[in-house]
Amino acid sequence: MATQKTALILGAGIMGLCTAWALARAGWRVRVIEQAPIPNPRGASVDQHRLIRHAYGAQAGYMRMVVPAYAAWEMIWAAIGARHYVETGVLALANHQGGWLAESHVALRADGHACADLSPDQITTRFPMLSDTGIAAAFTLQRGGVLLAERIVAGLAAHLARLGVVFEAAEVAAAQPARKTLRLVSGAERSADLLVLAAGPWGPRLLGTGLTGRVVPSRQILVRLEAPPAFRAAWEAAPMLLDLAEDGGFYAVPPVAGTALKIGDHRFSRQGDARADPRAAMPSEIEEILALARPRLINAEAYRVLGAKACYYDVEDREEFILEAAAPGCFVMSGFSGHGFKFAPLLGLALAAAAEDNTLARALPGWAAGRDAPAPGLLAALESAP
Repeated sequence: MATQKTALILGAGIMGLCTAWALARAGWRVRVIEQAPIPNPRGASVDQHRLIRHAYGAQAGYMRMVVPAYAAWEMIWAAIGARHYVETGVLALANHQGGWLAESHVALRADGHACADLSPDQITTRFPMLSDTGIAAAFTLQRGGVLLAERIVAGLAAHLARLGVVFEAAEVAAAQPARKTLRLVSGAERSADLLVLAAGPWGPRLLGTGLTGRVVPSRQILVRLEAPPAFRAAWEAAPMLLDLAEDGGFYAVPPVAGTALKIGDHRFSRQGDARADPRAAMPSEIEEILALARPRLINAEAYRVLGAKACYYDVEDREEFILEAAAPGCFVMSGFSGHGFKFAPLLGLALAAAAEDNTLARALPGWAAGRDAPAPGLLAALESAP
């Protein structure tokens, strides 16, 4: 009888867990090392919400990956026995012509996605909690919604434990890709036939020159709000809001499935230390986010701040995902820049397929970066996933 292949995964965020799921269902014996209890409250994946939508500016490669990403999420829902997703649709606004919104409009229409243009007066009629001041362009998309991130991470981890995936709580001192080995702070080592490094904003420290200069941690502030009574029903029925300004703008996630209304910054701070910095947001950081949103909110002073926190992204300059072999038998997953969560099951399936096919492994980086169409072999592997 053939010996069962072993996989060692660093990181139990959404990338590590989805890769563990894909490898386990492909017959690998999997161990996941995580430095904190799962869901790790300091992890980049652990928050109430993450968004999935087709609008992607000029990055048509990622726009086209959203369709198979939805299919991969359906596989996750079937596996864990719960559907942690709420369809909301998308409302995109901009205070200027051109840029991301216009590029999205062109790409969506070219790919057959129906987006409906809105005039400022149509916006205030349909969404009475929003001001039309300064809107230069707007559209809606029916498809798009909220992934309930923390529930997904917890549910997937529990499912993997039932499958026999081993979770080890340990802090890693260094990764050694050529040896497919992790050296723990305790001095012990863990090795396997396959090593996957999915350490989020901790990755550059552990991999050194492999990611230094390519990926940086980025402290991002999220603010949870309670809308005034007159607008609560409108927000509960609202689409996700992408409010774009020439200097960045903000996004808003409606209060779905018992979660809070949340706003955040489109911009990346590109600073901070994910290991040491507190996750509590400072008053000045909260005020900066509120200042972005106030011009768009009717009766903005009546919104109550319920809480705020910082999370950390691992940001690649061009917002291109890094999914590549660091050495034979070792893959790096990094640079997800706040938009990777929606693709995690798809990327996990792709890595599991590439782990046993060198041709697919060579095609993986360009596809994951959104630049290349999937190689025929990769597409076939994803479509035939058991």
